Amino acid sequence: MTKGLAKTQTAASAFAQAQNLEPPAVEKRPQERAFHGIILRDDYAWLKAKNWQAVLHDPSVLPEDIRAALEAENLYSDAVLKGQEALRAQLIKEMRGRIKEDDAQVPRKDGPWLYYSRYDKGGQQPVFCRKPDPDGEEIILLNGDKEAGGKAFFDIGGVRHTPDHQKIGWSFDDKGSEYYSIQVRDLAAGSELPDLISNTDGSIVWLTNSQGFYYVRVDENHRPEKIFLHMLGTDPAADRLVFEELDPRWFINISRCQSGAFADISVSDHNASEHHLLPLSSPDAIPLCIEPRTEGHIYDIDHRGDELFIRTNADGAEDFKIVKAPLSTPQKAFWSDLIPHQKGRMIITKALFPDYLVRLERQAGLPQIVVRTFATGEEEKIAFAEEAYQLGLEDRLEYESKALRFSYSSMTTPREVYDYDLSSRERTLRKRQTIPSGHDPANYITRRLYATAKDGAEVPVSLLYRRDLPLDGTAPVLLYGYGAYGSSIPASFSTNRLSLVDRGFIFAIAHIRGGTDKGWHWYENGKLAHKPNTFSDFLAVANHLIAQNFTQAGRIVAQGGSAGGMLMGAIANLAPELFAGIIADVPFVDVLNTMLDDTLPLTPPEWLEWGNPIADKDAFEWIKSYSPYDNVNPKAYPPILALGGLTDPRVTYWEPLKWASKLRANLTSGGPILLKTNMGAGHGGASGRFDRLAEVAYEYAFALAAAGLDAQPSAGALSANEALSASIEA
Repeated sequence: MTKGLAKTQTAASAFAQAQNLEPPAVEKRPQERAFHGIILRDDYAWLKAKNWQAVLHDPSVLPEDIRAALEAENLYSDAVLKGQEALRAQLIKEMRGRIKEDDAQVPRKDGPWLYYSRYDKGGQQPVFCRKPDPDGEEIILLNGDKEAGGKAFFDIGGVRHTPDHQKIGWSFDDKGSEYYSIQVRDLAAGSELPDLISNTDGSIVWLTNSQGFYYVRVDENHRPEKIFLHMLGTDPAADRLVFEELDPRWFINISRCQSGAFADISVSDHNASEHHLLPLSSPDAIPLCIEPRTEGHIYDIDHRGDELFIRTNADGAEDFKIVKAPLSTPQKAFWSDLIPHQKGRMIITKALFPDYLVRLERQAGLPQIVVRTFATGEEEKIAFAEEAYQLGLEDRLEYESKALRFSYSSMTTPREVYDYDLSSRERTLRKRQTIPSGHDPANYITRRLYATAKDGAEVPVSLLYRRDLPLDGTAPVLLYGYGAYGSSIPASFSTNRLSLVDRGFIFAIAHIRGGTDKGWHWYENGKLAHKPNTFSDFLAVANHLIAQNFTQAGRIVAQGGSAGGMLMGAIANLAPELFAGIIADVPFVDVLNTMLDDTLPLTPPEWLEWGNPIADKDAFEWIKSYSPYDNVNPKAYPPILALGGLTDPRVTYWEPLKWASKLRANLTSGGPILLKTNMGAGHGGASGRFDRLAEVAYEYAFALAAAGLDAQPSAGALSANEALSASIEA
């Protein structure tokens, strides 16, 4: 019997403290605007600071009345959850106890060196290192903890060594706003060069002569719009403009082809892409367009010898195919099929080796790796037997290699890293994730179910629960969903989830429409006018878990973040009675107002995902019909915890603040409505690996209270944690 199943309180009693506290009353300052003959009234529009761009660079310039509103929300949330401090401390201890503090990557070979990152015991940030051989002396290239010293937020965007191994270019963000600065370090001297470049997206691609690098400049509206070449020792103001995109609907990026001969400039929105090859051998090189952008055509490229290999959805290849083309004539007219399209087999990505083509694909919601030998055309599949699992292709530094590195995990199995010999087809385990406090996969069960949506679609659901959990319909469920941008949520391992599962929760992932879990059509049927399918799929999964006697109405805690936070806002309006609580991380809930504001960083590119309500009345009406903020009405809402970030450029701080204010003003019973804003971070929350645990513990303690569960884990899990307690505290 799982000890955590003991119900010690109801959700109402768990949050009884809220009844004795006065919630923040955010002032209403009504504003009205007219679109398509319809008047929109917004009582809380004033919470969007007029100087929001400046706030991303310097949070101290936030207007005082808005800062006061955010701080009042934080104080209220902390006061309501005041009785959870001991539980949160216990959760942090457990989660930290599952982290190998001095963990390290499997080294990657590049020429005479093995490169890797690792963590120091107690360290929050990665340490980037290299050594000449597996037993050689370690050389520290960049110590993240040292660089982050004294900063409330610090994120390393990337570390790229030069082809001659003499320097590194590295990028960092110390505000959480995703404006990265680039510095260059001379490894022999151990000091920075004067080449400091601000306001970039953090990417760095070196010339083959190691004398300069390409980077992407981000504008004042946080849009990547220009690519420059910087030559070492020169004034960044004189950097050569290599590529510019004037249409704000399109995002640009630069990366290095695996062969190392070219950089790949990608231009993309949610419905099309365009790629340009840029030789890295000359600082005077001009980008070559492979195939001009066409509405609906998505493709990506890589290089091998005198050919390009292209993953494309051209000619009706909905789930993608792979073609090849001569490097001298790379346009679509010269493409020839290599891996034909097969409906229902989603080709996710590919990797090129001198003698092999590797692709990662997904069929029936499960991934597999396929290795194709160029000389013979023979193919070998790598797959696993669990009902639900995750596979990933790992990056390599050398093109000339016969070793494919990939990772595997499932909801019960910790992450494993393998090297696969492409010639002998032998698989070697290089690393298995260590859980210091102990973890036995046999104590847990992972399952794949299918819920029937209201239109008959079969929605995959991945489950994780303890083997000794009685499936009697009373277990609480943490139901996670996202459902946007074609992103699939893998059924991968998470050490943090065990703190809920060991207390009697079932952890469930709803693979709803808006992702590509079942192919590209699964995405298309969850965007634009079809967006409500995402919400109804999630509710179908919740009802299926109830019908299958896993749980019952009022015992489900829903969670989603960003676009998944929109999902949380929608289901709160549609079926609040199903949920014991809702956790909305950086929730995109003010959809209509955001899509009507083309000055915001993501709005023009996002019109293809949600619709353009400025130009299209139909889009205006369908967004208005589900936008969570616009559909808050007087009713009983379950307890809701929203989390935001002051310097978030993706989901701006005022979205959850406005939503929480409107929810509370319309709450007839239920609640409480809580908002916790990180005043020193952005979309990803706290930057340190241990600091993040405090945010997770805040959410999990809320979930436990909403479900009315005993705060203690199961007996077996508890004994493992008690055994480690002294070492953690030390």
